[in-house]
Amino acid sequence: MSVENITIRRAKKADLSVINNIEKQLFTDPWDESAFLDALFFYQNTFFVAEENGKILGFVIAGIEDTGEAIYGHIMNIATVPECRNQGLGGRLMQRIEFECLVLGTEGVQLEVRVSNKEAQRFYQKMGYSQVFVIGGYYSDGEDAILMMKWFDN
Repeated sequence: MSVENITIRRAKKADLSVINNIEKQLFTDPWDESAFLDALFFYQNTFFVAEENGKILGFVIAGIEDTGEAIYGHIMNIATVPECRNQGLGGRLMQRIEFECLVLGTEGVQLEVRVSNKEAQRFYQKMGYSQVFVIGGYYSDGEDAILMMKWFDN
């Protein structure tokens, strides 16, 4: 894989089975295909896949949230296939979703990450995210999540 040969485009319904297989391969508490179908319906403008020569290698999904005081993007799911790790693909997906959130008028982006997932935490910190607080029992297995945030400079 060469990051230069990667295309990032909006997800389509035909992509969902591949996305679901990537999800099941990587996560202990994976989304099911119906969750991805819902995400495609509700977040079609902020659901992207990364592909090379027609093969999906990763995806990212975000929503836009308005608290009344701030509008921010919320990255709900991001994944890359294991063979593409540490090659810049995750960074490209993050840059694409952050750009889309910025275009849609957000002031920043937030995400949650398992407290045990130190590799992901380091990746998000490298991308400019900072820990805001811990959410107790966030995941279905009872593990806590770290809420991380990146504010855009206005």
